[in-house]
Amino acid sequence: MQSALGTAAGRTGGKWWPLVAVTLGNFLLLVDVTIVNTALPRIADGLHASFTSLQWVMDIYALALAALLMVAGSAADLFGRRRLYVAGLTLFALASLACGLAPDAGLLVAARAVQGVGAAAMFATNTPLLMAAYQGRDRGVAFGVWGGTSGAAAAIGPVLGGVLTEYADWRAIFLVNLPLTAVAVWITLRWVRESHGDLARPRTNSVKTNSVKRNPAALIDWPGAASFTACAGALTYGLMRGGEQGWTERGTLVSLVGSALALLVFLVVERRVRRPLLDLGLLRRPSFAVLMAAALLLQAAAFPYLTFVGLWVQNVLGLSPVQAGLAVTPMALMSLLVGALGGRHLQRMAPQLPVGVGLLLVGVGALLQYALLGDGSGWAALVPGLAVSGLGIGTAMPVLVSAALGAAPPQRAGMASGAVNTFRQLGYALGIALLGTVFADALHGLGPGASREAVGAGYVTGLTHIMLISGVMALAAGLLVLVVVRRGGGDADGAGQAGGGDRGAGADGGAGAAPGRAGAPAGV
Repeated sequence: MQSALGTAAGRTGGKWWPLVAVTLGNFLLLVDVTIVNTALPRIADGLHASFTSLQWVMDIYALALAALLMVAGSAADLFGRRRLYVAGLTLFALASLACGLAPDAGLLVAARAVQGVGAAAMFATNTPLLMAAYQGRDRGVAFGVWGGTSGAAAAIGPVLGGVLTEYADWRAIFLVNLPLTAVAVWITLRWVRESHGDLARPRTNSVKTNSVKRNPAALIDWPGAASFTACAGALTYGLMRGGEQGWTERGTLVSLVGSALALLVFLVVERRVRRPLLDLGLLRRPSFAVLMAAALLLQAAAFPYLTFVGLWVQNVLGLSPVQAGLAVTPMALMSLLVGALGGRHLQRMAPQLPVGVGLLLVGVGALLQYALLGDGSGWAALVPGLAVSGLGIGTAMPVLVSAALGAAPPQRAGMASGAVNTFRQLGYALGIALLGTVFADALHGLGPGASREAVGAGYVTGLTHIMLISGVMALAAGLLVLVVVRRGGGDADGAGQAGGGDRGAGADGGAGAAPGRAGAPAGV
């Protein structure tokens, strides 16, 4: 039943309030991916946190967001997008409070995980809410603003984190969410109408319909969600533990084997359930499968290494948190500039061109940093590579979601958008874990008595190694996209009908289906 408050969304004076509510929540969840970067050294000092704990502070948020994004889209369609969005905002705020008050690293990591759960509910509902609130030209304006704030989050996150850390305290990066989420909740309840997806209207016989009414949650693929979460979590833990304890250590092997078994269970479940989170038939489409790999590798190559750059510029070069945030802004600013000036033209191209070329530019930017960074380098050595990578991000990211939608049949649009955003966030989480092990290995053996020169050399060695890996990943993904992806991949015969039911994660974008510039141009 539609709330009386929700009817206000139709008033002329409140026309753009739903956009404000959604973009504010979208900005908060994206900025919290990067706002922590420049605060990590202060968090380490304040909580006596180990390097592995800092990895988890960064990683667990993205991991929870990735693991729950598709199931959150299904839950939103079933129980109501506005309802789940408000629940996500509330949970996000409570978890932010817990982060800000955390007395030790373990509780901070746990609170960040809960933050990620709330963020998944917010991310899965923001574009469907916009789709329901606006039509025609207004919808294009709404998604243009929404995409712009997504890009702004990447640019503002490190700087905002630096300002709050330097002039207040590292805890302020989490506590600042409280008044902003309160504003977003109030606007949502006041101006945003409720909407549901096809999951709320099962096209079945009366017996099944009555059963669904008694137990609506039965429509959600809980086994698939549980096995996917177990797979992603065990893999991330195994990568981190392998770098710390060794790749043949018992706990590492158990985690990696457990991840493989969970993946097998997920594949079996998705083939058998009526309404899968991910129709495996989509992955038999070469264009769609390669775009999923591109989403994962783009996110893994473009953003995670900035976390370790932030540690280097503060711990070795002695930059303040604000200066550390400013040092990495050339990437975000360049991507915003490309999206603003060329976004409309990029959407008119064959999708493999902007996505593939963008990935190649990200790879070239990472390799340029690898070539220019040395033991005596300052932060300025990063600027050319960051600018080139930003050019690539601004070229590839706006087209990625729409390319994935074009590679899937129309009836799978919501599932395709949920999948591409899931792979993006999973790429960030796995990138932090994998590159973190490489970086930590370069610092291995540096004890408390190590000289400043030795510590600086260790940081530079670690950074060059992870920049080399990032560059190679992006180049390989770019070449694969250019070779395999073709326009109109969604028209292939038969694919998309196999392996499951008639609905996925969100009828019209469980996690981000949107026209034109709906894909976040520069956000993570």
